[in-house]
Amino acid sequence: MGERTRVAGLALAGVTAMAAEEPHAVREAWRRLPPDVTLVILTPAAADALGPAPLEGVRPLTVVMPS
Repeated sequence: MGERTRVAGLALAGVTAMAAEEPHAVREAWRRLPPDVTLVILTPAAADALGPAPLEGVRPLTVVMPS
């Protein structure tokens, strides 16, 4: 989840890529995650938009791409 240019390549590996360019779009995409999602990969900008809470939780497992 994050900027289109950073997440588009993940779709080639079969990952559901959620492009969200603006902080409000990232927060909305996070709220719309299906309950069966187990892993979320965030761009650094998306992680900044969400704040620390998603990284502190247990589910879904959430990681941030390197800068």
